[in-house]
Amino acid sequence: MICDITLYTRKDCCLCDEMKEAVRRLAGEFPMNVIEVDVDSSAELRRLHGDEVPVLFINGRKAFKYRVTANDLKKRLRKEAA
Repeated sequence: MICDITLYTRKDCCLCDEMKEAVRRLAGEFPMNVIEVDVDSSAELRRLHGDEVPVLFINGRKAFKYRVTANDLKKRLRKEAA
């Protein structure tokens, strides 16, 4: 099963960079479609996620915010694939 990953981030955000790296590390191991969205690209996105970046959704459900390790993400992706 291919997982749809949506990662809400913003520029110059060290936590965002860490979460992006965790996703990148697992991209070759798990089939996934990754969409990265800059929350500063619209007022609505800033309202919804502005204070909660980064936030990662898997298959439309919020899975992690602020921090995720590659290990925690791997466990969640395995669970989604089951």
